[in-house]
Amino acid sequence: MYLLRTPTFILFYLAVFVVPLTAQSQAEQVLLDTELARFSAMVKRDTGTLNPYLHDQLYYLHSNGLTESKQEHLSAIASGKIVYQSMQRDSVVLVRRFGRTALVNSQVAVNGLFQKKAFSILLRYTAVYRKQKGRWRLLNWQSTRVDRE
Repeated sequence: MYLLRTPTFILFYLAVFVVPLTAQSQAEQVLLDTELARFSAMVKRDTGTLNPYLHDQLYYLHSNGLTESKQEHLSAIASGKIVYQSMQRDSVVLVRRFGRTALVNSQVAVNGLFQKKAFSILLRYTAVYRKQKGRWRLLNWQSTRVDRE
């Protein structure tokens, strides 16, 4: 039991168990901040800011079954075909990292216009991000509409 009280053991424990958890949380926070910045660019219709957040091989699957590539997604936002007026992510977010790939699962409340028709929906989503050139980029988005409780 004396070993558990030694400064060397305490330092070892902190280095092995506590520091990696803090580093992981910081890395996850960068990813979550990236996602919020992407949502913000979508609401502002700022495709110049949005572009680097999207992977060149993006596959975007909307809750209505519509699929878009990166260029189609940017074009739909730029043209006003889809206008995101607000996107509010839930406070409960699950992040799982696998090296340079990460999965994000959460809910987002979205208000906007699609082909000039108003919508207000709650979505559960899975977002797949790939770290490329030091930046997290959305590789895949799939959402499912859920009833508001």
